[in-house]
Amino acid sequence: MTPTAPPTSPSSLTTPGRRGLLALGLAALGTAAVPAVAAPAVAVPAPRRAAGPLDPTAALAELRAGNARYAALRQQYPHQDAARRAAVAVSQQPFATVIGCIDSRVPPELVFDQGLGDLIGVRSAGQALDEAVLGSVQFALEELHVRLIVVLGHERCGAAAAAVEHVRTGHPVEGHIERVVEELAPAARATRHLPGDWVENTVRANVDRITRRLARDKAFAEARIVGARFDLDTGKVAFHQV
Repeated sequence: MTPTAPPTSPSSLTTPGRRGLLALGLAALGTAAVPAVAAPAVAVPAPRRAAGPLDPTAALAELRAGNARYAALRQQYPHQDAARRAAVAVSQQPFATVIGCIDSRVPPELVFDQGLGDLIGVRSAGQALDEAVLGSVQFALEELHVRLIVVLGHERCGAAAAAVEHVRTGHPVEGHIERVVEELAPAARATRHLPGDWVENTVRANVDRITRRLARDKAFAEARIVGARFDLDTGKVAFHQV
């Protein structure tokens, strides 16, 4: 099947069917063509990791370095051999928690060039928060001492597109997808009249909204919380702290 180009404005989103808006957004945006990224001549070396949990600053540096390798197509694929598998079978010391989208193009271990036992991945459509997600993140902080939390949004998010379509048309959303759209709708409303692409603005606003919500929650007072956006075309992650 030949991929179709992603919509560049809210008007390009089609009228939703009875099965809800999220499926529409994923179908419309998830088939975008991704141009090839040329690899630079010099590889980005894998950093040496200290034993034990990393402090948030070192953990963030680890993620930056891993994503640089991924974007440059110079992955080291660390911690994926038999020795690592045996080591993490009896204990784990992940160094970061990534709250990400379910999108198949944004797997955290690949995006950050990490391996077994390195990351706690908590994924839901559009990073939608519920008590299970929040409880999982809190468990990683309190039980595994993972003090860096990254909220990772991404380009051409189908869940964001569904929220935009819901806000634009007012059409109801059916089934469990309604919960996802309700979580992203405030970001869509807040960016409705901003210049630029409405879906992209919603993605960024949603990440900011989640990071602020976590920062206000006393359960995460000991964590460093960072927002980020993954670019599907370049493979690069841009970090920011709000």
